[in-house]
Amino acid sequence: FVVYAGNGSLVPPRLTLKQSLERKLPAILVYYVDDNSDSKQYATVVSRFQEYYGKAASILPIAVDSMAVKSKYTKEEEGYYYEGFIPQTVILDANGKEVFNEKGQLNYEQVDDVLREIFNLLPRTKSELLIRKQLNNLNVELSN
Repeated sequence: FVVYAGNGSLVPPRLTLKQSLERKLPAILVYYVDDNSDSKQYATVVSRFQEYYGKAASILPIAVDSMAVKSKYTKEEEGYYYEGFIPQTVILDANGKEVFNEKGQLNYEQVDDVLREIFNLLPRTKSELLIRKQLNNLNVELSN
């Protein structure tokens, strides 16, 4: 499951917010617009959410230009949490309680701190960092 497409835009979510709430999954809602440069830059951060939390939480990229316009939304609808800014990130815990709501581009660590609390994980300062190994050199030899 890839969170961003090759052109830097986010792809639609697997589950709706209502389905996530019914399954008691924490939800990360990310409001964006496909042709917005801030949204495209933020897609790489959203990809990291998916990398570390994709199996334990529901990641819901919401294209605001395709969201149904209504005068009133329920808490089970994505429009309920949208405040008119992009990108906007909202996190709901497994009980559907809003625990985070920030506008603009965020760094991964801001969201990771909240998710660590939701999943009862040690703070980053008390646990090992999850750092990918860098591939510095690729040495391939062919011999007969």
